[in-house]
Amino acid sequence: MTAIELDGVTKRFEDVTAVSNLSLTVEEGEVFGFLGPNGAGKSTTINVLLDFVRPTAGTVRVLGHDAREESVAVRERTGVLPEGFDVYDRLTGRAHVEFAIDSKEVDADPDAVLERVGLADAADRKAGGYSKGMRQRLALAMALVGDPDLLILDEPSSGLDPAGAKEMREIVLSEAERGTTVFFSSHILEQVEAVCDRVGILRAGELVAVDSIEGLREATDADATLRVAVDDRVDDEVIAEIRSLAGVQSVDRDGDDALRVTCDSDAKTTVVTELEEHGITVTDFTTEEASLEDLFLAYTEDDVDVGVDAGEDEADGAEPDSSVEDTEVAR
Repeated sequence: MTAIELDGVTKRFEDVTAVSNLSLTVEEGEVFGFLGPNGAGKSTTINVLLDFVRPTAGTVRVLGHDAREESVAVRERTGVLPEGFDVYDRLTGRAHVEFAIDSKEVDADPDAVLERVGLADAADRKAGGYSKGMRQRLALAMALVGDPDLLILDEPSSGLDPAGAKEMREIVLSEAERGTTVFFSSHILEQVEAVCDRVGILRAGELVAVDSIEGLREATDADATLRVAVDDRVDDEVIAEIRSLAGVQSVDRDGDDALRVTCDSDAKTTVVTELEEHGITVTDFTTEEASLEDLFLAYTEDDVDVGVDAGEDEADGAEPDSSVEDTEVAR
């Protein structure tokens, strides 16, 4: 079943178009990373999914429900960790989770939920004394109440130290194994690369790419870094000749017995051949694929033709709908 389906969604705020003709499908059980620079429209899209904001045009279905007409049914099956979540200073961590349990009208053990996010030892402390990372874990605990079918996480690793970020990854993967669909936005691209089945990239409100990370690499032919181990130091003249080869962007020494060459994928063999023609013995070579950060920059800073099917043209003459104010409460 399709967990999320956006078809031709546009959202305008007066003279600003936050999202333009967005069409996107996320399958049930998929971990989907939703990326884009600040102001690209990510938070607006999340608010549209939750019916906190009504689209100017287009349709939105979540877990088989119309997000506008059946928003209560959507929220009953969705856990949300919103960006900028804040706690109630005078309430304990357990009281926060109990509040979420009561709000969702489910039968759950608050201590088990807090254990799941690493806050069992702080359950009876007032949340006003929690660190930023602990507050983020608490928000996640509230989102996990009721074992939702869909988790929407907006910057879930914000404020977490490396250990906390690792635990966040483990929780996301555990939820995916349980069959939960996870849709999340993050600026920590290593997190996204570690857990996502696919990613979508927004630029200025428009969807410019949707694919697996490997698919994005193939579509952009993003530069790879080639490390070439050699038997002796390569002189400057040879390095200059390597730099001049078609498809080579940079060449740097990596100690006296290796070079690091940034180049197009189809230039790797040429680099090795050129070195051997200069009498240099290549003892080994390895390729480091372009990171998600490299891909992200390629899609958001360059004009990349990725052939994304953006759906049908926006309906003419559509009038803006009334909006529902954003909320900071984890549901």
